[in-house]
Amino acid sequence: MTSTLTDSTRRVTAADTEAAPLGSTPARVPDAAEHATDAKGAKGAKAGASPAVGREADGLAVASFVLGLVGLLVFNLLLGPTAIVMALLALARRTRRRGRAFLGLALGVADLVVLAVLITANGTAAWSLGG
Repeated sequence: MTSTLTDSTRRVTAADTEAAPLGSTPARVPDAAEHATDAKGAKGAKAGASPAVGREADGLAVASFVLGLVGLLVFNLLLGPTAIVMALLALARRTRRRGRAFLGLALGVADLVVLAVLITANGTAAWSLGG
């Protein structure tokens, strides 16, 4: 009797892999994703869509934070909404840097508030630091 190791949790023997009678469904072997655990230890979770997607979401969170911060000084009209969209995308993709994404979202909104204040006070969207 021969046995084959298909994954770390189940051993399939020759009896399991024999041809099934006509019209019946062969025994199903669970795939590795069913036995994976997520970061909190929950069973049955997908083992992360891919590391690249997680890094991309983290990059979006950081980029939204940076754009929101820079947007407070220049290009409020362009960088504020961009920071908001990037932060929402990062949160939707379940970034590990949720705090940074929320800061990017808040800074993007602050960019638009600063723009509204500038337009109301000066009648233009231009900074004037000198007297």
